[in-house]
Amino acid sequence: MPIPEDVTGDEIDKDVRQELQSLPKTLAEDVAKNLVMVARLIDEDPEGAYGYSKVALRLASRVAAVREAGGFAAYATQRYSEALAEFRAARRMSGGVELWPVMADCERGLGRPEKALDMAGAPEVNKLDKAGQVEMRLVAAGARRDLGQLDAAIVTLQSPELAAGSVQPWTARLRYAYADALLAAGREGEAREWFAKALEADRDGSTDASDRLAEMDGVDFVDALDDDEDEVATEQGTESGETVVEQATEEDEDEAGDSVEGQVGPDEAGHVVVDRDED
Repeated sequence: MPIPEDVTGDEIDKDVRQELQSLPKTLAEDVAKNLVMVARLIDEDPEGAYGYSKVALRLASRVAAVREAGGFAAYATQRYSEALAEFRAARRMSGGVELWPVMADCERGLGRPEKALDMAGAPEVNKLDKAGQVEMRLVAAGARRDLGQLDAAIVTLQSPELAAGSVQPWTARLRYAYADALLAAGREGEAREWFAKALEADRDGSTDASDRLAEMDGVDFVDALDDDEDEVATEQGTESGETVVEQATEEDEDEAGDSVEGQVGPDEAGHVVVDRDED
């Protein structure tokens, strides 16, 4: 797949670059460029990111970072079985537990919420950092909802991290998930409160909390651009209509002037016609 000229491969994380040092220099550069493209496209064009990840995997499948990137690209395109296989491979190579929550979410994607809940209670969770533990809590709550256990999902999300006043990278998503669970349970008042709290913490627009609030309040957003286009079209239509009327009026006057003796009246189709007297 083509690599844009502005991509050098130096953009990758230093830890990933260190992993690639086990490869020949030219090969490492090619792999790095493909990994950069995966990171660049995964949000806006996940299928494109997936394509670049496959190239990187073909070039360096024995590098943990490459397997991890392949896993995330497959996950972004909902290829959960493939993603889970890549994450497992990356975990075997690195020995870390950071991928445990997303592996559990892949189990959800494969229709196995019970397996995700088993993973949520595994010893590996205790080895996760705070962000990883919050992510695991989100996955577990999602699994509860998959099973129709709304109350259990709400309880799962109730935690010190949810109640904390300080804003962390995970705060908006945690509050949003809690609000969404409350709304699904019919607790609209509480849901609105937590959607508002999620919006306060959402500094990078990672959720659609503002839209959810507007929906609950019955607010409809109107696209200003569409309004402008409609207004222009209306004005153009009016001007065109006025021109046609003026032309029609002039033509009628000309025909009336040419008629020496005649009558004007509608024909059977309702059109205006002129009957002239023959000499």
